[in-house]
Amino acid sequence: MNLENVKRVDPDVAMYIEKELERQQSTIELIASENFTSEAVMETCGSVLTNKYAEGKPNKRYYNGCEQIDKIESLAQKRACELFGMDHANVQPHSGAQANMAVFMAVLKPGDRVLSMDLSNGGHLSHGSPVNFSGLYFDVKSYGVDSEGNIDYDNVRSMALEHKPKLIICGASNYSKIIDFKKFREIADEVGAYLLADIAHIAGLIAGGVHPSPAGYAHFVTTTTHKTLRGPRGGIIMCDEEFAQIIDKAVFPGMQGGPLEHIIAGKAVALLEASKPEFKVYAQNIVKNAKALAQGLLDNGMDIVGGMTENHLMTLDLRKTGKTGKDMANLLEVVGITANKNTVPNDPQSPFVTSGIRLGAAAATTRGFDENAMREVARIISEAIKNSENQEVLNKLKEDSLALCKKFPLYSNM
Repeated sequence: MNLENVKRVDPDVAMYIEKELERQQSTIELIASENFTSEAVMETCGSVLTNKYAEGKPNKRYYNGCEQIDKIESLAQKRACELFGMDHANVQPHSGAQANMAVFMAVLKPGDRVLSMDLSNGGHLSHGSPVNFSGLYFDVKSYGVDSEGNIDYDNVRSMALEHKPKLIICGASNYSKIIDFKKFREIADEVGAYLLADIAHIAGLIAGGVHPSPAGYAHFVTTTTHKTLRGPRGGIIMCDEEFAQIIDKAVFPGMQGGPLEHIIAGKAVALLEASKPEFKVYAQNIVKNAKALAQGLLDNGMDIVGGMTENHLMTLDLRKTGKTGKDMANLLEVVGITANKNTVPNDPQSPFVTSGIRLGAAAATTRGFDENAMREVARIISEAIKNSENQEVLNKLKEDSLALCKKFPLYSNM
């Protein structure tokens, strides 16, 4: 990592960057929505492309000088369509939330009804939370999960028949089971609704062939590019060709101005990486590692929402321990593991405190962790929670997590 110019111009920022690199290298990253990009992606995002303004679409810009920009953005669109089997892709959204916002803008009017997963049951803020644009401007009805942590498709159908939504959203920020896109499309067709599949968390698993694809079922597919897809921070919208024009207009001029072309180039690189055979192996390893982590936690007396994961993430249910997600997430950071507090279904705690911790295997898998390593991580987590007041034990667990980090180095040439 070359920071010579940053050190010369702004030594404070350079110091913070170096300290953040050290943090990433010396801690076990289990935040399910985070990952580590390749150095090629980082180089691309830090390139001269950051200098170019390019409002509009490829070959239809409001600024001159976009010849190379057009080629890069078109390449990113083509790669997204090929990777996910969709007709059209808009790679300009700055985030997954803005990708969702564009779909809302394209097919809904304020006050229209939406059916989506409740945030406290694993949905996403931009799927209808009352504090988000989606909940403020639209009439949102929410479905949840059953006692086993599964979506009850019969309940979703009953709610759809009762409420007659114009848009149904499937996909989540904290759902550990396989999503049945076919069932969701059948429900949407029965009530005449559009279907939006938000695959932000599982995009890399879909690309790697270890989770079913929404292609052929969802009218619209949105995703981030920085989770299991292992790209830069940003969003993508994909859709059938018949919706291409309204989606593109919703993105620009509907909700964004100039796209971030250096990030779009990073998306193009990440999409190419995700099309390689080795990425399929990576996706398979994510699922293996997640299952090993979940089983290890269960073997150490912990509870997992839904009992077992089928994708990259899980929620540790702390209710029987009498401890909170907030406190235990802070505790895990002390022993060198980064995770985030998260609600569990029917959580007695507030969203600011929670009774759960969300864990994901994608980032650790990127740096090479295998199933044995994930079982060791499960032991460290379990022992930390059981011995939260024992500083001697916590110090030893910190040493154990650091040993794992040294065994599986991150960006070792930086």
